[in-house]
Amino acid sequence: MTAAAIKVEQLSKHYGAVEALAGIDFTVPRGSVCGLLGANGAGKTTTIAILLGLLTPSSGRVHILGEDFLAHRYRVLPRMNFSSPYVDLPQRLTIEENLDVYARLYGVRQRRQRLAELFESLDLQAFRRRAYATLSAGQKTRVALAKALVNEPDLLLLDEPTASLDPDTADRMRRYLKNYQAATGASILFASHNMAEVERICDQVLIMRAGRIVDRDAPAALIARHGRANLEEVFLDVVRNTGRHARSEEVSRHE
Repeated sequence: MTAAAIKVEQLSKHYGAVEALAGIDFTVPRGSVCGLLGANGAGKTTTIAILLGLLTPSSGRVHILGEDFLAHRYRVLPRMNFSSPYVDLPQRLTIEENLDVYARLYGVRQRRQRLAELFESLDLQAFRRRAYATLSAGQKTRVALAKALVNEPDLLLLDEPTASLDPDTADRMRRYLKNYQAATGASILFASHNMAEVERICDQVLIMRAGRIVDRDAPAALIARHGRANLEEVFLDVVRNTGRHARSEEVSRHE
């Protein structure tokens, strides 16, 4: 388990007759960036919620940073963090107040210094004392990323981390994440609908459809195997079950 940041085995989640996850298996090596792709309803959010301890799986095993997460999640959660532009922070608190609350919750030492570093790195200094409710969508996205980095986590779970950002700011955020990952050896699970971003930042990609992982590989290997020009074309083939992916599935069913 020491070589894996995340190791998932036969992970299933049912809501009555609805099968949200159908016994998936995957590994995220330590120090890597893994993309989690799929159309809406494919199972990405359910997977991330289980990895955060917000949902209990119907069956399966989850090891995170060498620990049995389902049995000992509180050993691991202080070393993790999460970002999503779709999860709001308290509206009346300022950015500085919000991030200070999280720094205290995570027991960050020298938290003032850590917050100052994040304000500078993520270009939040100019409005650190503004109420969260007054921010633009792009500014809120950057605050969410700052919250995710406040404890300098060993594992980052990122859901659309550059949503609502203009191309220049999104590029700077991606470079910041890659630099953080290279400097700390952190591992990142990266869910996004921006295929160009995933192709650029991820070492491997998992593509989900209907609660299953239906393809996986490095972005360049997926593009080559499917005979496509880019990852977006591969993604469309896989989620629509067309092209070479559909033909390979048909062959597998008859072997």
